[in-house]
Amino acid sequence: MRLRLNGIRKSFGATHALKGVSLSVNAGAGLAVIGENGAGKSTLMKVLSGAHAPDAGTMELDGEPYAPSDPLEARRRGVAMIYQELNLAPHLTVEENIVLGVEPSRWGLLDRRRRREEARKALADLHTSISPSAPVSALTIAQQQLVEIARALVHEPRVLILDEPTSSLTGVDVEHLYAVLDRLRARGVSILYISHFLEECQRVCSDYVVLRDGESVGAGDLTSVPMREIIRMMVGREVNELYPRTPHTIQGPLLELRGLAGRPKPRSMSCVVREGEIFGLFGLVGAGRTETLRVLFGLDAVESGTAHIGGMDVTGWSPRKQLRGGMALLSEDRKREGLLLNRSIAENLLITRPEPISRGGFLRLRAEQHMALDWMERLDVRAQGAQQPVGELSGGNQQKVAFGRLLYHQARLLLLDEPTRGIDVGSKASIYRRIGRAAEQGKTVVLVSSYIPELLGVCDTIAVCCRGEVVAVKPAAEWNEHDLIAAAIGQSAEDEAAGADEREL
Repeated sequence: MRLRLNGIRKSFGATHALKGVSLSVNAGAGLAVIGENGAGKSTLMKVLSGAHAPDAGTMELDGEPYAPSDPLEARRRGVAMIYQELNLAPHLTVEENIVLGVEPSRWGLLDRRRRREEARKALADLHTSISPSAPVSALTIAQQQLVEIARALVHEPRVLILDEPTSSLTGVDVEHLYAVLDRLRARGVSILYISHFLEECQRVCSDYVVLRDGESVGAGDLTSVPMREIIRMMVGREVNELYPRTPHTIQGPLLELRGLAGRPKPRSMSCVVREGEIFGLFGLVGAGRTETLRVLFGLDAVESGTAHIGGMDVTGWSPRKQLRGGMALLSEDRKREGLLLNRSIAENLLITRPEPISRGGFLRLRAEQHMALDWMERLDVRAQGAQQPVGELSGGNQQKVAFGRLLYHQARLLLLDEPTRGIDVGSKASIYRRIGRAAEQGKTVVLVSSYIPELLGVCDTIAVCCRGEVVAVKPAAEWNEHDLIAAAIGQSAEDEAAGADEREL
């Protein structure tokens, strides 16, 4: 037995995050740790990685007592963790980040040659062309995620913990990660894998443990249990419909983009989005989806082209002006752009529309408290109270707060960039219902997502972006996963037909 936990407990004040969790994993095996946001997964992993000390319970690593005093000791003993939120030093280079805290030395001096070799080897294992000398601040989010993974692999851990590792990766990068994990398991490394994508868990792991409200509520062979049963254990109830559809009416054009371009992307974005429509934008990393939303909202400069809402030219408007005009954006990067992590839940929810909770220019604290608690209940935000700092919440609950702010703002055009990233199955269904309800109320939703089942299940229309342009637009019912991917890589139906003819010949 590689790793065994028995009766692990951890409390933060009156909050009992872990209530006696037990699990075990063999050498060379993969264990999926499954549960909703707030179930205790991240806290348990922080206990394992040395970031938190348990209040009670025991841990064993290869039959020896295991109780790391900090993450560095855990890494030295062979337990490495990749957190959901990136944890890199942006002012340092890639190779400096990879060996940070465990720098190789010789005669008391930094061994730069060995540092470069170790960094190159870790990056080579991931089949990535990232330069070891590149500054981390110049990398994309997907590239930074790969650096995090390389950092964990540099000393060949006995136990590797991954918390939502694919949230910022492309399909190609995900397959590379799977290949790396396969090789690690073949070498005897144990994998603890946290993901809200159950198909990922099935690909990586053979066993599972389900956490709910800080307790282990199920465990076993992942290949022999139906996914519906896993979901039932996660949420404590049946989930009958993952993509609920709320009837809504689509009316005339609301948003029109005509050759909208930014630097370096989008290159020339043109499309029409109708009032009351849920309009999906799909594309691979670098296709220009996020950049389009940023240019439209005024976060990035417009190079050329126009944007009209309800016939009014809003090209180049500032974010403040766009908000006042009824447009709101949910950023894909909630940590840096979506939330004020050191401020309260109430402030984050209500900050863009203070009028209902103020009088004569002064904030009414009791009204703020009541309003925030009402929205927290609607969104099922799990927290100690409305005044708790958002930075103390789980990633999924942070996302609910960020999304809730747009709904509270009463915007008529919602720009949602990966709104369910890091959200558990039950919460995803809740957010989909919220999106459908917004459309039912006549609001328009532009949804950027990398998760194809989500787009097919939620959207009325899906547009595919490739190299900074919209290359195809069709009703969601006329798309399938294969055709979306083909369009995203620039392959038309005619190209596919020609390729099929060539293969037959």
